[in-house]
Amino acid sequence: MRSIDCVKKEIEAVIAASPVPEDPIHSKNTLEWLLRLKPDADEALKLAALGHDIGRAMEERKVRCVDFGNFDEFKAAHARNSADILGEVMVNCGVEGGMAEEVCHLVRLHEVGGDPRSDLLKDADGISYFDVNLPLYFERNGWDETKRRSVWGFRRLSERMKKIVVGMTYEKEELNRLLRNAIKNAGR
Repeated sequence: MRSIDCVKKEIEAVIAASPVPEDPIHSKNTLEWLLRLKPDADEALKLAALGHDIGRAMEERKVRCVDFGNFDEFKAAHARNSADILGEVMVNCGVEGGMAEEVCHLVRLHEVGGDPRSDLLKDADGISYFDVNLPLYFERNGWDETKRRSVWGFRRLSERMKKIVVGMTYEKEELNRLLRNAIKNAGR
């Protein structure tokens, strides 16, 4: 158990230093959503939720969207990068092979899912974007980019999560308009 605590502390320390202001909030919020969706989630799922975006927090190892032909290719590379970094953290903390392999597997698939466990992580990550990331993303990137990112994010959600997002509201009316516009453009 001490090795799991080591991984959690390392994830938190790396993400706390992220240049992306919402990263620490998003990491914890993704775990909160995971536990709402699956209260009995095991340690591998919990670690994957906390560390799924760890690569964004490390400027020297960050994957950049401009280096890829499309957003899906970028997101796949981001997921692989975060899994590799998290794998290194787990080895350094003495996490055994099976647990480390499962966490890395989940993180590699957190953008696309593909099995029940990675689908669960994808949903927790996706709903967290709308819950806590969108306002800060909007401040940095403006209407058009946030709308594009939100359409992409809404499309990847399960039907259950889409229903939750449809009911979300923000303090700023401009964000509510953006969300409704994104949902409409996502085909709902």
